[in-house]
Amino acid sequence: MQQVIVVTGASSGFGALTARALADAGHIVYAGMRETAGRNAPQVAKAAAYAAEHKADLRTVELDVASDASVEAGIAAIIAEAGRLDVVMHNAGHMSFGPAEAFTPEQFAALYDINVLSTQRVNRAALPQLRRQGRGLLVWVSSSSARGGTPPYLSPYFAAKAAMDSLAVSYAGELTRWGIETSIIVPGAFTKGTNHFAHSGTPADQARAAEYDAGPYAGLAERALKGLAALEPRDADAAEVARAIVQVVDMPFGKRPFRVHVDPSQDGAEIVNGVADRVRAELLRRIGLEDILMPRING
Repeated sequence: MQQVIVVTGASSGFGALTARALADAGHIVYAGMRETAGRNAPQVAKAAAYAAEHKADLRTVELDVASDASVEAGIAAIIAEAGRLDVVMHNAGHMSFGPAEAFTPEQFAALYDINVLSTQRVNRAALPQLRRQGRGLLVWVSSSSARGGTPPYLSPYFAAKAAMDSLAVSYAGELTRWGIETSIIVPGAFTKGTNHFAHSGTPADQARAAEYDAGPYAGLAERALKGLAALEPRDADAAEVARAIVQVVDMPFGKRPFRVHVDPSQDGAEIVNGVADRVRAELLRRIGLEDILMPRING
């Protein structure tokens, strides 16, 4: 069944890979990105070229997830053009790397904004349409870092991803009676195939960071990155994440998994999430809300 899908942060990385894969699977896909007439104009052109070459319905839409106005306008434009919206994929995000102490509070806030508050902006713009339809799907791209092994120097990103994951879990139960499903995709640390590590933010307080570089933690950054890369199998492919999302989207309504882990390094997140999700389900049963574990079929 063809669905209308919006993917946030689709100029590169998991977002671009998934937008193309979903379009190849026969869906109408809007690749959301900011500055479509500016720095991302080449990405708009590449998306159009891909759509023409593969005869896929891949479109682009101006969607700056850090701006309420941009998000509202972008989602409204999709609904006006396509007449509906079936799937919202929360993918936009940004990574940082460095000792936590060297990041300013403002940097933590900015990272929280792009990784967490962005999803709230998009939900507030898109959910009224999905609720009116009585059917829909939210796909959240989380991270194994939210509950798996936690290597050092990624704390602002890890904290933001953990918050986003928690928000996704809370939203899930509040949307099932509207007929809206939730699937949380949990990628591991792919060091190749995305630009997360290459474009990660750095601490603003370089003097503070230098104290870590020269002190007892000298060399730790390089060892951490080398260690993460060594855990990743040689055949690890970031496109696995895109393929997993296509499989989820193409599943029948009511049969989609709550979580899908795509973690070649197996950092333990699947184990911890399995326990946490079972505890959540048991609590909801104990308080008489077992029905919100599954989406309601409306209409």
